[in-house]
Amino acid sequence: MKRFEYQIATFPMDRKTSLIEMQEDLNLRGSQGWEVVSVSTSEFANVGLTAFLKREIGLDQAEAAT
Repeated sequence: MKRFEYQIATFPMDRKTSLIEMQEDLNLRGSQGWEVVSVSTSEFANVGLTAFLKREIGLDQAEAAT
């Protein structure tokens, strides 16, 4: 069975460069194996965006986490 770990990233949209910074951050996380599964508006990010990410973990990592 596949196992996953999850990460939540918030991005305040308070500057003109916010979307570019978000893209750069998500590209970096993507290079680390993270995949965006959902994005929503967020009150926690001062009317920004929250991205929910996941990546598959190996069996040895899953056993270490339990």
